[in-house]
Amino acid sequence: MSNFWQNLPKPFTILAPMEDVTDIVFRSVIMKAGRPDVFFTEFTNAASFCSEKGNFSTKGRLAHSPDETPLVAQIWGTNPDHFSKMAIDLAEQGFDGIDINMGCPAKDVVKIGAGSGMIGNIGLASQLVAATKKSSLPVSVKTRLGSNRLDEMTDWITGLLRLDIANLTVHLRTRKEMSKVGAHFELIPKLVELRDQIAPDTALTINGDITDINHIKELADKYPGVDGYMIGRGIFANPYCFTSDPNSHGQSELINLFHYHLDQYDKYQYIDPVNYPDLKRNFDSLKHFFKIYVSGFDNAAAVRAELYDCKTTDQVRVVLDKYFPKSSFRQ
Repeated sequence: MSNFWQNLPKPFTILAPMEDVTDIVFRSVIMKAGRPDVFFTEFTNAASFCSEKGNFSTKGRLAHSPDETPLVAQIWGTNPDHFSKMAIDLAEQGFDGIDINMGCPAKDVVKIGAGSGMIGNIGLASQLVAATKKSSLPVSVKTRLGSNRLDEMTDWITGLLRLDIANLTVHLRTRKEMSKVGAHFELIPKLVELRDQIAPDTALTINGDITDINHIKELADKYPGVDGYMIGRGIFANPYCFTSDPNSHGQSELINLFHYHLDQYDKYQYIDPVNYPDLKRNFDSLKHFFKIYVSGFDNAAAVRAELYDCKTTDQVRVVLDKYFPKSSFRQ
């Protein structure tokens, strides 16, 4: 199978993988608002995927549609055997690539040596990449600058670049920094230098504090060696952040998009209706998104409070119609 990373425009754009956020429902919304060049799934645990019980519990994370291509499945864990089995299955499911999460700072992930707990353990990283390559899909890695210190960056990034991966995404903070400090944009030239010296065929993607396409254009002019940019939390500030004019969308358009989001949730609320008819998405997870659409006006907090009390999408629609009666989705 071809390496789609080599055929992307420069700089390409990616919607970051985010827990309980970037499922098929929200990705469908972003496709309607203005899609990036590449989508990632939520990160999925390889051990859970390979267990009989866990395999169906991960279906919601990996559910996808043909329209989303290129779509990368992001996986995490520490067992190479799980990675090789999962990689082969993901190829059969129609994914375009596999990304290994080596950057998640969550404590329960780090304590088992996964996510950013793997930083510095290039031996395990090498085993996981090799195992994942047993599928026909291009393998990429997402990581951070280091675990506790910025001076860990050179050795860690050098080690990863020597693994012959298709793309390396670097979140411009250490694990310890979480998101408490600004992204270290000043280190981009060093990352480009390392990539150019060690693995010129590996695409380099930057992540952290990137807001929208206009910001990406500014960064691309300043750092021409970077191949792609990934937006994470910026999508909550503006779901149109990947469009050519991200600031031209008003409140009525946001409410229209909110209605579309509700429709998509209804469409995909049953994760596997044939084999598991009782397996539904958690409605409370939908509430994470309300502030995207209802904010920036005088009584926004009060409106959101009513929305948070809702237990069904139909109840949400009633509240929206109460405050925004003229909104209708633009086909």
